[in-house]
Amino acid sequence: MKTINDFDLREKKVLVRCDFNVPLDEQGNILDDFKIKETLPTIKYLIQNEVKVILMSHLGDPEGEMREDLRMEPIRKKLVQLLGSEVLMAPDCVGKKVEKMVEEMKEGEVLLLENLRFNKGEEENSDSFSKDLAKLADIYINDAFGTCHREHASILGVAKLLPAGAGLLLEKEITTLKKMMENPAKPLIAIIGGEKVETKARFINKISEIADFILISGLIKKEIEEKSPILSHAEKIIKPVDECERGRDIGPKTIEIFKEKIKTAKTVFWNGPFGKTEEEEFSRGTQEIANAIIESKAFSVVGGGETVEFLSKLNLLSKFNHVSTGGGAMLSFLSGEELPGLEALKWHPSLSKKQVFSDQ
Repeated sequence: MKTINDFDLREKKVLVRCDFNVPLDEQGNILDDFKIKETLPTIKYLIQNEVKVILMSHLGDPEGEMREDLRMEPIRKKLVQLLGSEVLMAPDCVGKKVEKMVEEMKEGEVLLLENLRFNKGEEENSDSFSKDLAKLADIYINDAFGTCHREHASILGVAKLLPAGAGLLLEKEITTLKKMMENPAKPLIAIIGGEKVETKARFINKISEIADFILISGLIKKEIEEKSPILSHAEKIIKPVDECERGRDIGPKTIEIFKEKIKTAKTVFWNGPFGKTEEEEFSRGTQEIANAIIESKAFSVVGGGETVEFLSKLNLLSKFNHVSTGGGAMLSFLSGEELPGLEALKWHPSLSKKQVFSDQ
């Protein structure tokens, strides 16, 4: 798989798939810009190489229809603030007007396309939509780890049509997560919170092959007892022994047991909160776990939307060695599944760009 460093970028137009799917309030203000900030190294690298930088992402789930509240303008404004330079805004994600804007761009300028999911072809992985996107550029870079498990046009289709590679963020995600699974410093403690054991059972089984202990939330414990999933190393799982308010948080005894285990760790992986963290009175357990990981000095990897959002509110993200931008994609990758977005980067177009678009 090629990375952004493998390309001669001089005088090129580069189409970058970003993950700018960030939470917004009712007024359209960005509540958490973590994922935008994580893509900045790739964007800045391209600007420094004086290429035409074309950014694309989805935002929310408009189901193929244009929605005013899901336009990309708030993302553009945030990028201007973070980059300290102007970012152009396209009226759509494909079409003649967008193509004209790209042609008129200067090297080193940045253009943000409108929400990809305003077009039904995105989630359908439409060949025609993929071609319309690919027409905009010479090179495709995927920097959206959080969407690599989706079979969408901007993830799969475009990568078949253009020379393709991984951005700096995507490369960092893959390198860090692979190292954790293949050569972790031991003991390795895996901490699995949240719920939906059916979607996490495969991951729990995979990481239990290398983890010394797995600490689980009260909701995961309850689901295991009710649904009896097949767990290959159940003896490594440490369950809560007490809880608060019918599982809305773990209790003081559990917190102490978990903290003692975390103290012994050399590597910690954490996904999912341990209580109803949107309510402060039920966030103690999750905060105690976060502090215990930080104090342990272990190499720490954390991921998952709710967990990252919680840590961001407490200004603790910088205390962890690697904060993943992926949720479902991260768990799928760590479970050993092939992610469509990563597999697509291993393909190479068999036709020249001229041949690809000769039928249009």
